[in-house]
Amino acid sequence: MNFVDPFYGLALIVLLLSYWHYGRFQPAVANAPADAGAATPPDPNSLAPTTLRLRGWILLAASLVFYAFFQIQYIPLLLGIATLNFWLGKTMAARSRGSLQTHYAYLSNQEWEEVQRLWNARATRLLSLGIALNILLLVSFKYIPFLLRTTAGFFGILQLAPLADWLRQQVALPLSDSLIAPLGISFFTFECVAYLVDVYRGAPPARDWLDFTSYKLFFPKLISGPITRYHPFTTQLSSSHRPQTELFAEGLWLFACGAFKKVLIADQLGIFVDLCFGAGNLERAGSLDLWLAVLAYGLQLFFDFSGYVDMARGTAMLLGVNLPENFDFPYFTTSIASFWRRWHMTLGDWLRNYLYFPLGGSRRGLRRTCINLTVIMAIAGIWHGAAWGFVIWGLLHGLALVAHRLTDYYSQQDPELAAWWRSVPGSLSAWLLTQVFVFFAWIFFRLPDLKQATLLLRHSFLYAGDVQFAQKVYTEALGLGRPELIWLLLGLMAAMAIAFGLHRGLRLQLTWHLKLMLVPLCFLAVWLLAPEGGTSYIYFDF
Repeated sequence: MNFVDPFYGLALIVLLLSYWHYGRFQPAVANAPADAGAATPPDPNSLAPTTLRLRGWILLAASLVFYAFFQIQYIPLLLGIATLNFWLGKTMAARSRGSLQTHYAYLSNQEWEEVQRLWNARATRLLSLGIALNILLLVSFKYIPFLLRTTAGFFGILQLAPLADWLRQQVALPLSDSLIAPLGISFFTFECVAYLVDVYRGAPPARDWLDFTSYKLFFPKLISGPITRYHPFTTQLSSSHRPQTELFAEGLWLFACGAFKKVLIADQLGIFVDLCFGAGNLERAGSLDLWLAVLAYGLQLFFDFSGYVDMARGTAMLLGVNLPENFDFPYFTTSIASFWRRWHMTLGDWLRNYLYFPLGGSRRGLRRTCINLTVIMAIAGIWHGAAWGFVIWGLLHGLALVAHRLTDYYSQQDPELAAWWRSVPGSLSAWLLTQVFVFFAWIFFRLPDLKQATLLLRHSFLYAGDVQFAQKVYTEALGLGRPELIWLLLGLMAAMAIAFGLHRGLRLQLTWHLKLMLVPLCFLAVWLLAPEGGTSYIYFDF
């Protein structure tokens, strides 16, 4: 079951009716015990504890059912990880702040500082333990065969290679080399680490197990994000009294737009991309075909992932939760730094807050900043998958960020250079350089096997390709010629530019009334024009 499955729509309707009926708003004061001497009476605008718990159980049950359609065998594991992190957060908060004792009032300043150092040491040990356990779990599922093969290759320990192959065979999907790791384990792990670090920095831990687990397994974001922090999420759940018309309309509109982007754009592009990069076809494609496939893949990835996030955010809005945005027209940025502020925004936010800033950020000089940027993006590449192609993709983006930081540094020293980058020719040049680099780097993202990526690069210029390839791909499979495909891609990019101009330039927004009118049209188009079979969500692999 996925977001564009008709069964998902029926299940969502049942969930919404149950959630807003059985979890309907009941003021906390209505269920509070009478206490005439209470100094602070319950807030009549806050939800009753019984209502919060009922909503939590409904969401947790729905999330477990949703995940069971994919990998029911991993539900105990996810519950166990959530329980472990819930316990670590509560224990960290208790041991790092101690318990108030009357004799603390008689401590000297020096003794009080010693107590605080003791509390901080306890918290640091628990935080280190929690991060190590979460990362160890991620590594165990995603990287063991890759690490064994890499170690065997670098150090010549040939005995490790057969072990890596055996492990891959034992934990591989049928007819595939993909490891059977829990779907969403990378997002799940990053959220757990973020929660522990937030508690370590002073944020309050989760109130109870149900509160935390319903957040961790919240099904719209469970498999492919967006990466969401605990405290903003749970605050919205506790303050959402009843369905709001505008928020409900926005949720339907986001879901419809996401389905349109995924099914009618991403899946259609995916047909051409898979034909060009599929087994046996990569060697036969000509240079122009390969670059068209790279361009199409960059667009497919954006519409596939942003479409999924739109449907996830739309579903969450129907439940009264506004998940963070993940994309903001990234292909119209004029620097790689700006690209990462508008592409996979929650991942970029995580990398900045929990890796880049703790490493020193840009506070320790230009050289250290460049090292930090390279390390952070290498980690981002590895996070996406256990293959050298992802490592190279991350390192390329790290080096691009270093180049941008150096360019920015020297532009500050040279007013004429800074003025040129701000001019129209400079802005256009910056946009072109940024996007050419981004789409070039997608080669290693789509082809993480370095043999395939190298083959594409060797054939990228002045390679004629196989005549029969063009006939079978364009005429037989797509039903159009190469020029028509080029015009379609150009038209799609022009439509994106128009949407960018209307949204960011003119600040035009549709009213919720108009959005509600367009929602049925989007669903009808998806139903009538969807390609047969479709493709899976790309980020399900990560």
